[in-house]
Amino acid sequence: MQELYLLILQGESDTLEFKKTITHPDRIARTLVSFANTRGGQILVGVQDDGTICGVDPDEEMYSLDKAIQLFCDPPVRVFYKEVEMEEGTVLKVIIPESATKPHLAKVKENDWRGYVRVKDESVQTSKLVEKSLTLEPASESLEEKLDHQQERILELLKKYRKLTLKDFMHLANLSRQRAKRLLVYLVLQGHVRLHDKEKEPFYTLS
Repeated sequence: MQELYLLILQGESDTLEFKKTITHPDRIARTLVSFANTRGGQILVGVQDDGTICGVDPDEEMYSLDKAIQLFCDPPVRVFYKEVEMEEGTVLKVIIPESATKPHLAKVKENDWRGYVRVKDESVQTSKLVEKSLTLEPASESLEEKLDHQQERILELLKKYRKLTLKDFMHLANLSRQRAKRLLVYLVLQGHVRLHDKEKEPFYTLS
């Protein structure tokens, strides 16, 4: 019980979301997919946006979540459920591990499936570049530990030049195309860098 209060106090983040109840399976699918595509996370169902516990019927919520997973996630996202009894009511903890079979897509409408990733406390639609690059790095590897120095170099270059393309990074940081792309995708997923992919030649800026 105490553990859940402490979790709620942290607030919504790149690994935590609050839901009063699951009313739209198609919308919750985007959240499930975004966690699976990024670093994993938890959804607390029965908790309002401001952190107030309202409680839910866990069986009803699991039914809606299972429907979302089967009908609106491709491939289906793996989740674990845990019911936590609180004084204010039951909270359903939905645990979504980072997936080893990403990218997962969410169904937006008929014949329209899109990828989502978690950036800070939002589920953000991916560009095709990010979506493709999710498959480059196995979930078991920790990019964060290996690439600290190179990440700092990329952030320094963006501070200096403000706007750079993938080719610019390859040249200025002396990186291979694949390594530069992996680094940039990782920084986009962490919310440090923004990808502008609507231009003729996509470019990156600091977030």
